[in-house]
Amino acid sequence: MTEVRGRSSAIEADLRSAGVLLMAHGAPDRLDDIPEFLLNVRGGRPLPQAAVEEIVRRYAAIGGSPLLARTRRQAEALARLLGLPVYVGMRNWKPFIAEALELVRRDGVKRLVALCLAPQNSSTSIGLYRKSLEAARSSGAPELEVEFIESWHDHPGLIAAFGKRLSEARARTYSEAGEPVPVVFTAHSVPERTVAGGDPYIRQVRETAALVAQAVGMDDYRLAYQSQGMAGEPWIGPTVESQISELAAEGRRHVLLAPIGFVSDHVEILYDVDIAFRRYGEGKGVKVHRTESLNDSPLFIMALADIVTTRLAAKVQ
Repeated sequence: MTEVRGRSSAIEADLRSAGVLLMAHGAPDRLDDIPEFLLNVRGGRPLPQAAVEEIVRRYAAIGGSPLLARTRRQAEALARLLGLPVYVGMRNWKPFIAEALELVRRDGVKRLVALCLAPQNSSTSIGLYRKSLEAARSSGAPELEVEFIESWHDHPGLIAAFGKRLSEARARTYSEAGEPVPVVFTAHSVPERTVAGGDPYIRQVRETAALVAQAVGMDDYRLAYQSQGMAGEPWIGPTVESQISELAAEGRRHVLLAPIGFVSDHVEILYDVDIAFRRYGEGKGVKVHRTESLNDSPLFIMALADIVTTRLAAKVQ
């Protein structure tokens, strides 16, 4: 990992005015906030009431999303490792990206490295974060120098962190099943129209999966997309359910899901995987397992630190 301390005086001087912004999707604080939250997610376009009620039910089933708390812990761990201020801004809920930039401005930060906590780049995710950040910077901190990291899906530290979680889960499920358990890597689905125009998302998801598989010495795996939207348009697949069904038809009784498009626990993990997919598996006679989320694991925080310090150092070396 690139070390922050021990650098040249020029780099140290540059670092003294630097900070980091971690950005995530956001999650409502209360169930009553969900309709407003969903309007933010969809740019003001309402979902059918039945869809809103279903999402409320999902958040209720997991007792609310821990996303903000998890992200803050990641930021605190990263700040300790870097010796730099690390801020948290959410795209669709509080604290919004604009609120985070106000803190950045008040603290006198001159140079900000902005990192979305989504490793693979898509216009429907990373592109929207960038637009939100630029709008907030233009209106609230136009003098701020922002370095936006587009993607980090193949960073060796990220691969090592995912690989460690996968190795642990494979050992655990082998002990229970008495044989190697088939692995299905998962990432968030996106609308088909997104990738039709050359969006890099699918390629980057595939690259992450291949690198993690290589890191653990595994050459037999599947890849599926989860958490498709409810707006009615086509989303990319194959779905996780289809892969569970195929494995059940092959006589498999265990499956290990390894989410590689997510770096912390939130509704797509705690409900979609832990509740919905496990129930679906039960209906097919398959026990669904998953890898532990990265959250604030040391390997993951070290990877974030290396991404940030490499970018900071590049300008002054």
